[in-house]
Amino acid sequence: MPKYLLQVSYTTEGSKGLMKDGGSKRRAAAKAFVESLGGKMESFYYAFGATDAVVIADLPDNTAAAAASLTLASSGAVTSKVTVLLTAEDLDQAVKKGGSYTPPGR
Repeated sequence: MPKYLLQVSYTTEGSKGLMKDGGSKRRAAAKAFVESLGGKMESFYYAFGATDAVVIADLPDNTAAAAASLTLASSGAVTSKVTVLLTAEDLDQAVKKGGSYTPPGR
């Protein structure tokens, strides 16, 4: 199953909910959310800075990742960024595929 990085930032409303629920309850909610999409949560961490929480999850496909992104965005409680994660072996395969590209101006 492909891996995805979900970077979540709480809105004011979301921060109030986090303060009420606590970190463990929100982690459990994230796990249930990922599982509802047919995935598995590998890790969940809170962070300082622009990103408040980081999740690494296995999801069935890009459609499930898009559903995660849309569901999170429509909640109004968070903003998020979803990134496809690639293994070193994925990159090995990409290098072998190559491709033909002409840079601008050449």
